[in-house]
Amino acid sequence: MIRVNVKPELLRWARVRAGMDADMLVPRFPKYLEWENEKVQPTLKQLEKFAKTVHVPIGSLFLSEPPDEPVPIPDFRTLRSSLIKHPSLDLLETIYACQQRQAWYQNFVRMDGREKLSFVGSATLKSDIEVVATNIRSTLNFDLEKRSTLSTWSDALRQFVDMADKLGVLVMVSGIVGNNTHRRLNLDEFRGFALVDNLAPLIFINGRDTKSAQMFTLSHELAHLWLGQSAISDSDASSIPSHEVEAWCNKVAAELLVPLAVLREEYRRGEDLSRALVRLARQFKVSTLVILRRIYDSGNLSRKEFREVYDAELKKLRALNKSKGGDFYPTEIARVGNSFAHALVTSTLEGGTSFTESFRLLGFRKMKTFNELASRLGVLP
Repeated sequence: MIRVNVKPELLRWARVRAGMDADMLVPRFPKYLEWENEKVQPTLKQLEKFAKTVHVPIGSLFLSEPPDEPVPIPDFRTLRSSLIKHPSLDLLETIYACQQRQAWYQNFVRMDGREKLSFVGSATLKSDIEVVATNIRSTLNFDLEKRSTLSTWSDALRQFVDMADKLGVLVMVSGIVGNNTHRRLNLDEFRGFALVDNLAPLIFINGRDTKSAQMFTLSHELAHLWLGQSAISDSDASSIPSHEVEAWCNKVAAELLVPLAVLREEYRRGEDLSRALVRLARQFKVSTLVILRRIYDSGNLSRKEFREVYDAELKKLRALNKSKGGDFYPTEIARVGNSFAHALVTSTLEGGTSFTESFRLLGFRKMKTFNELASRLGVLP
């Protein structure tokens, strides 16, 4: 039986990177704690199984020391006012997958002769918040009047994503790593990120979040595109970020969804807060969480009152928005974005992209799945 000399710090690095405690590995590897304590070495077969379990190349377990794996884009997330230094494997793989899709799509639109998108990087931190928010609304054609004709804010969210997609922004929404339903993204780690590019800008939204919160995340990441600043974020409508970029993007997002001047005109002093939230959410077609934030911004709620009501409202919305599953194909299209899926499938069928590459970017392996996706996209009859 061949045993392998592997450093315990590399074993610890691999399991921590995968978000696992040592006790979680004991059922699969009864002597794992002894491996880390250097009392016994694993066999080669056991090490191969371990590498597969924690999603690392086996070769990385033979390095002299654990590799440094920083987030490949600016990271403005904070935990107790300190920057988060160690990204999870799930987050890293999600960013890498999106970067690969973005690179493919960038080449696709370049070959198609499309022009650069002028809105990317068109603002600065010194730009007026109201002016930038108005510009985003008009560029997307997502004004308040058009929103008011929709039935619910959920419809508004779908249209919001669709308009961003038509503008040239790849919007990808998923709550898992790739198509692996056993690897759920951690909402406490991040809410979304933006990958800036003037040909193929990309926004990823953590689908573990409530639908109501996703609208604010999309607005926040759009602000990042206008600023021309790639970043990963954990901001929501309740947060007041200390980082200048995040604070600016949060202000733009709030103003984009609910202009403060209009909110002040529509808010009725003395009205029951619960009724006001429902009424204004229906009017602006946003979630009650965003309305709460804007009432606070208008000076009609103290920070303490806002925090208490926001937490209660968030708890209620999370209870109402538990995932119920659904049709694989609409979910798959949402995970990679409609424009990306349509372009990739079309290119593959026309011979511009290999099926191997297409399957890798889409995250599945079966031809039957590909053909059905093509049919759903209207590429195949």
